[in-house]
Amino acid sequence: MLTKSSSALARMAASRIALRTVPARSLNLHEYQSANILRAHGVNTPKGDVAKTPEEAFTIAKSIGSTNMVIKAQVLAGGRGLGHFDNGFKGGVHVGVKTPEEIKEMAGKMLNAKLITKQTGAAGRICNTVAIVETVLAADEKYVAVLMDRGYGGPVVVASAQGGVTIEDIAEKNPAAIIKYPINITKGMSAEDAQIIATQMKFSNAKVTAIAATNLLALYDTFIKCDCTMLEINPFCETVDGDICSVDAKIGFDDNAEFRQKEIHAQRDTSQEDALDVEAAKFDLNFINLDGNIACLVNGAGLAMATMDIIKLHGGEPANFLDLGGSVKTPQVVAAFKILNSDPKVEGILVNIFGGIVNCATVAQGILDAAKEVWGGAPKVPLVVRLQGNNVEGAMELMKNSNVKCILGDDLDDAATKMVAAIKASKAGK
Repeated sequence: MLTKSSSALARMAASRIALRTVPARSLNLHEYQSANILRAHGVNTPKGDVAKTPEEAFTIAKSIGSTNMVIKAQVLAGGRGLGHFDNGFKGGVHVGVKTPEEIKEMAGKMLNAKLITKQTGAAGRICNTVAIVETVLAADEKYVAVLMDRGYGGPVVVASAQGGVTIEDIAEKNPAAIIKYPINITKGMSAEDAQIIATQMKFSNAKVTAIAATNLLALYDTFIKCDCTMLEINPFCETVDGDICSVDAKIGFDDNAEFRQKEIHAQRDTSQEDALDVEAAKFDLNFINLDGNIACLVNGAGLAMATMDIIKLHGGEPANFLDLGGSVKTPQVVAAFKILNSDPKVEGILVNIFGGIVNCATVAQGILDAAKEVWGGAPKVPLVVRLQGNNVEGAMELMKNSNVKCILGDDLDDAATKMVAAIKASKAGK
């Protein structure tokens, strides 16, 4: 992500069809939440606080005591500054605000309104919180990140004397400006390591370099203690009064460490996420909502992608990526069907299960239970089921002896063909 080559790979991946996306339930924190975490570990961040009402915003602005402030809508999307709210107010980021009264007025227009940016789509995302901070007067802007790097076998600091723009842009225009400094994960970052990195970042004098080194140690401390996978500061500013400030931060966390970082993961803002994604997460289901009309219920990411490819091949469009996983139980299958049924664009459901670890009969029973709980006995849309593998005989026996109306597929190609045909027939019959 932080090098030219990896950025190119990301662009290549993004250019492929949505079917190639593999689900990952990553924690995404608001800007102010990241700043709070950094501040708690000794990193210098802009002076300010967050508000949920215009009155709170006014009080915060008054306490800052500055005539040069910034107000930012706390919405999990890029392009906030160029966005607009559904009430007509323009801009999710306003710089150079002079008075608490102006802050209060702007907060009133941002809060409880939906911010629409290039990343949110036309629906936008609700703004429940605004951050009010004192403007940082930068004498120079740098870049620094700490991330896990497979090539180095541990943490590496990526830094540059040039900041304020993306690291990809820096790498493209001047690769020599990129500093890469691996850290021994057993020993950690030493004061000497921090001083070497800070010196290479070319601050204006020895005093500021020493302050930068102290902040680098605090950033690394945050990275390790919070189980981060990436911690990026851009810009990492030298201020006009000779201090260091981490103005903007992006932090990625290791989801596997959630059990020991419960306080951090409890800050997840589900109001910024798709409601179906949130529901799927409750049952440990891997789910991605797509734009088509054929819901896919499978086990295994590879099988899911193959299923969606076959649907596309036969002229259909996948409505989602829903992977049950290998340790699925009947209640999860029922929950999966409830999620699929709640999506109004779904016109048919294709179940494609290859039972290796999964017992096909478990899935079959889940289908039957879901038919009763979700549809009252009979599916409301065409349902095509293809089961193979572990205990498929028991599963097929359950399906055949039930009153649930479904179409059985002999193999994946047959199931996809029947799914597309069933939807066409259903539409023709209306």
